[in-house]
Amino acid sequence: MQSQNFMLVDDPLSLDRIRSVLTRLEDTIIFSLIERAQFAHNPRIYQRGVFQELKDLGFNGSWLEWFLKETETFHAKARRYTSPDEYPFTSDLPKPVLPPLSFPEILYPNNINANPSILSFYTRAIVPRITRRATLSLSTLKRANGIVGDDEFEDDGNYGSAATIDVEVVQAISKRVHYGKFVSESKFIENPAAFIPHIQKPNRQALEALITKPEVERKLLVRLQKKATTYAQDIGIDTDVPNGGSKLNGAAKIDVDGVVDLYESYIIPLTKEVEVEYLLHRLDGLSDEEIEKLAKNTSVA
Repeated sequence: MQSQNFMLVDDPLSLDRIRSVLTRLEDTIIFSLIERAQFAHNPRIYQRGVFQELKDLGFNGSWLEWFLKETETFHAKARRYTSPDEYPFTSDLPKPVLPPLSFPEILYPNNINANPSILSFYTRAIVPRITRRATLSLSTLKRANGIVGDDEFEDDGNYGSAATIDVEVVQAISKRVHYGKFVSESKFIENPAAFIPHIQKPNRQALEALITKPEVERKLLVRLQKKATTYAQDIGIDTDVPNGGSKLNGAAKIDVDGVVDLYESYIIPLTKEVEVEYLLHRLDGLSDEEIEKLAKNTSVA
């Protein structure tokens, strides 16, 4: 999982450094989605209370939620969630076995966690789309073996493999979305005076305008399509890599347009929500004198 080494980095709020992490996370997300696309939808693993085996363990959530709980329980003991860029999907995790690291104070204290929204849009909108081809191939195979009707669709039984990859995907998306806090903090400390009036008299639209660069978003989507197009092929010595993206969709290992849509319709908008919400709480607990002192600071750029 891509990250910064906060114990060594001189300026963790450098926008160039943040962009580097986000760009590498694109690779992680794309490759993980390609792996998930090899399995059918398997909707049972996202439904709560379906597995009697989990009920017998006293767990009433979904198969994926159980996977997340077990995975994050182990990771919490290894102090993963003490890092300022890590956010668990599970509550009531155990304390770390190791003593905490002395991370520098980077972000302003906050309780913003977008993981419930991430888990919802991933399981409801993304998984059905990226697994469509595997699901259709499965139904063809089942019909050839005399299985027809509702039983021919969606379920290939690979619950463990599918959930293992799902955990990797949602954790990567979570890191990507919550890195919006780093972007907001970086831009705020560069020019607090531009943000403070819109925080004191909450104006989400004005704050979003201050942190949004449409040209950067456009270039991101173009880069993402090129990456997904390339990674979705089986590349050999004589393979020609096209410049476009969607024309490969018929033979690619994943729906390239679906990957782009994941960012355009879900990741980017949710990241903006996190960024704005973070800014709206950026003055919490500060005195009038402290705010006034901040307001006197202007951009040095």
